[in-house]
Amino acid sequence: MKFIPAQLATLFQNKAAHRNIRFLLKFLAMLVAVIVFYSVVFHFIMEWEGRSFSWITGFYWTLTVMSTLGFGDITFLSDLGRLFSIVVLLSGIIFLLVMLPFTFIQFFYAPWLEAHSRSLAPRELPPGMKNHVLIIGFDPTALNLARKMRQYGHAYALLCPDVQSALALHDQDYTVVVGDHDDAETYKKLRAEQAALVVALDSDVRNTSIAFTVRQVCPHTPIVCKADKDESLDILMLAGSTHAFLFTSMLGQAIARRTLGGDKHSGIIGRFADLVVAEAPVMGSRLAGKTLRQCGLRKTVGVNVVGLWRRGRFILPEPDLPLDSDMVLVLAGDETQIKAFDDFAGSTARSSAPVIILGGGRVGMAAAEQLQQQNLDYRIVEKSPKHTGPQERLVVGNAADLEVLEKAGIREASTVLITTHDNDMNMYLTIYCRRLRPDMQIISRATLDRNIDGLHNAGADLVISHASLVANTIVNLLSPGKVLMLSEGLNIFRMPVSDELADKTLLESNIRGETGCSVVAVDSGQGLQINPDPTLPLQKGTDLLLVGTSVSEKRYMERFPQNAQ
Repeated sequence: MKFIPAQLATLFQNKAAHRNIRFLLKFLAMLVAVIVFYSVVFHFIMEWEGRSFSWITGFYWTLTVMSTLGFGDITFLSDLGRLFSIVVLLSGIIFLLVMLPFTFIQFFYAPWLEAHSRSLAPRELPPGMKNHVLIIGFDPTALNLARKMRQYGHAYALLCPDVQSALALHDQDYTVVVGDHDDAETYKKLRAEQAALVVALDSDVRNTSIAFTVRQVCPHTPIVCKADKDESLDILMLAGSTHAFLFTSMLGQAIARRTLGGDKHSGIIGRFADLVVAEAPVMGSRLAGKTLRQCGLRKTVGVNVVGLWRRGRFILPEPDLPLDSDMVLVLAGDETQIKAFDDFAGSTARSSAPVIILGGGRVGMAAAEQLQQQNLDYRIVEKSPKHTGPQERLVVGNAADLEVLEKAGIREASTVLITTHDNDMNMYLTIYCRRLRPDMQIISRATLDRNIDGLHNAGADLVISHASLVANTIVNLLSPGKVLMLSEGLNIFRMPVSDELADKTLLESNIRGETGCSVVAVDSGQGLQINPDPTLPLQKGTDLLLVGTSVSEKRYMERFPQNAQ
């Protein structure tokens, strides 16, 4: 209710609304005049019939007849009175039952609803708004980025082209604004000059227009654009983009880097100064079947196992937990320690059978190029015979056809990469390939985060989400040196040593046990101490670098609040 006065104020500021209100008031004045006239005539006719009633009774009779209620307690006895009653009744039907509702809705209620909608989907941000992120686009990738912005406390606004789409997103609890992407005035009203970042997630052509328009208004605001084609990168940069990313190519490369059979067993997923975080599948390594205690990785090669992925679920490492082939280790260390781990775990024996890529789109082709850089053979299964890739490595046909998969080498292959843009098809192919080859590595693409768990449950060993890749890249640009998103929900973040932790050792603090976060480095201002000795006390004024999920990060900040300093 407290918003109604503000909405009415907005309504009355509109010139058209002023005109509508004047018309409504004129109609109401005419209606009141008609009611008064009928009440006066009622008295004259009643006097003519020899009866007398009060003025209030006259208004009462007029309103009951005009509204068709007609209680019947007061009636005329003469034909003249009954004829007058018919006139009052018919005019009441026209004025009260037809014209009044129509006039009220047309000239007040509908404009008020429109003003209410405009208040929910504004065309301008407050003048004091700054350090916010403007997201142009409202596809699932943009919505996922908006959720990440909210999760990490960044103010944001989704730019929508019309009120209806904005209201639909507002109902889903997104912050929205309405405006045209190619209008410089739009970005002035959205305080783009004071924004931390403008993110364009539309087509290459539209993103070029967005970057060029924003740059005219804001010479210094960073602009990030998504590109679908290689040739668009230069055009986007010329238009004024600060960064342009081929996210589909990045996704294909990320999928291919997780493939078994290369010279390295681990794959780097993030860097934070000298700190390196990598993922290493247990499958095909010397670690399979052993426990972490038996492997002795910390003592032997110096790496810290900060967690394990198991079919999409992040679990904390336990010394006596058996390492199964469906697990993926998350390792932290420096370059030398990660290389020592690769030598210790052993490179996976190269198979003569090629890696199978299901889907020859942009993601599939990027994966193929990455495999070629890793000197791994591959076969692309693609329905279209007009595919532009290497024809000697192309298998034309439906990936759901057993004969096509056998022709591609499904019986001998150690890895299959599922890269289609259809989540339903990816689910189908994951189940099918797992049924055909229970022992092979399956890595699947997910377009949306909500499909990740389903693909893991269907049998995928690893799932990489396009929406998460985009969000991770943007968040990492916003918070350099503070937070680094690594993979699906796994982050590196920096926190100063609080009063409660000062002078305690890592063993005494029990950070991992209480929050689920692992301390992977200590920054004293003179360089990182990677995988610090757990028996050394933490010093006030130093920063901790921790790895954990979003839930663990929140738990850490609640358990060791910084306002205690």
